[in-house]
Amino acid sequence: MFVSGPSLSVPVAGTATTTAAAQLTITPAQINFGNVTEGTTGTQSITMSAANASVTVSSDASSSSQFALSGASLPLTIPAGQSASFNVAFTPTVSGTVSGSLSFTSNASNSQTVESLTGTGTSKAYSVSLYWNASSGVAGYNVYRSTSSSGTYAKINSAVDPSTGYTDNSVNSGATYYYEATAVNSAGQESAPSTPPVMASIP
Repeated sequence: MFVSGPSLSVPVAGTATTTAAAQLTITPAQINFGNVTEGTTGTQSITMSAANASVTVSSDASSSSQFALSGASLPLTIPAGQSASFNVAFTPTVSGTVSGSLSFTSNASNSQTVESLTGTGTSKAYSVSLYWNASSGVAGYNVYRSTSSSGTYAKINSAVDPSTGYTDNSVNSGATYYYEATAVNSAGQESAPSTPPVMASIP
């Protein structure tokens, strides 16, 4: 004779979960360096953040040699929920607007993260400073300039200047200029030009 025992029922419940993929974000997403003089370097800060899981940034690549990442040693691991800040440098070699980007390769779900960059290279500002010895009995001086030692000289100061120096701020890169000065007395009489002309070559 078979006798069955009591049955036992145990309810079981659970929720299936998935692990969120690691995500790399860079702020700001776009950088404008503004005006930077040719041959000098402007810097801006970026921040990389890891979400959901740690992110290892293995390498970076710049689309232009005028933009570069500085202050970072790659590969670099950023723990989940944390950030790391670095500088991006812009060193213009020509005048005008330059656009480019930095691409970061990582193990995040967005394995290629791009930072957009733009900046404007501006020409160097040059000037020529002239000095001379004072003459007695004069009201002031005039300064003349030419692009040829034997060419026509044009006066570049707006009025007779009593000082014994003059700065010419209207020069262009790559040009050569020649300067002469004259002395003017109180009656308005002007002396012969100084000789020889002073030559100035602008880089």
